[in-house]
Amino acid sequence: MRNRLAFAAVLAAGTLALSAAPATAAGSAGSTAAGGTARSCGELRLTGVLPAPPAGTAVQQQVTIGADCKPVFGEAVLVPAKGTRGAGGVAAAAAAGPAARQFKSWNEMFDCCNIRMTGLYTTSSWTADGTRITTADTDATQQWNREPWNAGWSLKSATKNSDCTADCTASHNEAHAEFTYKGIFDVTGAWYANAHHSYVDLAADGTATCRFDVELRHTFIGWNWQRGCQ
Repeated sequence: MRNRLAFAAVLAAGTLALSAAPATAAGSAGSTAAGGTARSCGELRLTGVLPAPPAGTAVQQQVTIGADCKPVFGEAVLVPAKGTRGAGGVAAAAAAGPAARQFKSWNEMFDCCNIRMTGLYTTSSWTADGTRITTADTDATQQWNREPWNAGWSLKSATKNSDCTADCTASHNEAHAEFTYKGIFDVTGAWYANAHHSYVDLAADGTATCRFDVELRHTFIGWNWQRGCQ
């Protein structure tokens, strides 16, 4: 209970940082985009930070492109870890021992029909003695939506990096993924592109934070960005 109250106080104090580059209407795309409307909202970049939730829970947030093409930021909420995209991380860390930690994050774009278009996921595992991180490792995976006849979203590139994996006070990790689209909503392959960026900072005291960015070449009303960590 104390952890939950502390977490709520962190959010209320404004530790959760959110920002967005202004969306501009670009007229009609000529066709709907992966379940979106016929109105393009142009290029958009979103960024935000989420604190680590208490053990056994996940923190998640959704940002939706509103009718005026401006992002609508939903509330960051705590949910049980079971059933989230990172399910199993808490149990795995507990089984490994009190000095072992595991932290998962997800960074996803959905269309207005709630079909996931693209996503970037990280899983960080580290051991610490309270003052220093003894070992640390972060893995990154990507997922994207395909269409029949070998069309849809494709992974263009993916990278990850860590500034420290052993004997350090903190480990800063980042993962990046770029996606392109060529399919029934755009046969040229030049209209859509999603770039996801996830940053996870691991501390020797067993805490962690996650920061996310997403860059969209074109967006549509109803598209939504879903991100979270546990």
